[in-house]
Amino acid sequence: MKIYSVLFLILSPFFLLAQEKLNFDKKFVYCENKWVALPADTAGSHAYGFVYIDPQAGLTLDVGGWFKIDSNGKYLPKPRENSSSMKYRLQRNNTLIALIPEEKLKELGAKVIPDWLAAYKQDENTTNYLYIRGFTFNAWGECKSALPLLEKAYLKEPDFKRLRPELAYTYNCLDRHEDAIKILKVALEKEPTNAYVNKELIYAQVNNKLIDEAMQTYKSFVQKNNAKNYDAENAYNILSGLYKKKDIKAFNQWLIETDIQNDKRFSKLIEEMKSKLK
Repeated sequence: MKIYSVLFLILSPFFLLAQEKLNFDKKFVYCENKWVALPADTAGSHAYGFVYIDPQAGLTLDVGGWFKIDSNGKYLPKPRENSSSMKYRLQRNNTLIALIPEEKLKELGAKVIPDWLAAYKQDENTTNYLYIRGFTFNAWGECKSALPLLEKAYLKEPDFKRLRPELAYTYNCLDRHEDAIKILKVALEKEPTNAYVNKELIYAQVNNKLIDEAMQTYKSFVQKNNAKNYDAENAYNILSGLYKKKDIKAFNQWLIETDIQNDKRFSKLIEEMKSKLK
């Protein structure tokens, strides 16, 4: 027993040091309503702040300031040069951040939950809030996390603006193309001129191996609408589907009908497909 006691006394400082260490293993999108620290700069200072959802702007970082960690593990905040608030709208990035332990927030002079957050939480049970959170996860490529939020919003208010195409995008992202097709057909009935909805529907049909339906969707939309935003992308997606089927006749016919091979964005890829089909 004495040996184990001595070992504990020797090793305990190392355990304490490990507990003080910040672990930079989190993405911003998974740190909502948390205080986080960014990796240290060359001077050893960490920027830190509070991550939250702004119902209008999406994922946001409210910057608290900067701090260093001394040899005893104490957080030493750097005085702010001014008292004005600094907020950054967070776009998708690969930066890994660390959660700041609650017991360290006192050293930074920060509350676990800032008083100002209440103003952004008033509508957190609304369809819009669920939509914004789901949209945010999708924007960061985290479709699995977006799905339950968007499905919950859809149960509450299926006709909420932009909700159907966002939920369908999530289904497509998760290879649930049949679910995407069902919801997109409804969306297109309600908004027959919505080019984005049409694009997602064609993508879902192609990836569900419904190439003929995708071609019909493409032709019908082109005939009835002036919006050309995604025509080339849609034509290329259908061409890719024909390539995967190895339907050389339909592949060549589609090239003639759409003139897609003259689009510089896709010309090189199309030449590669043509070469492999030969």
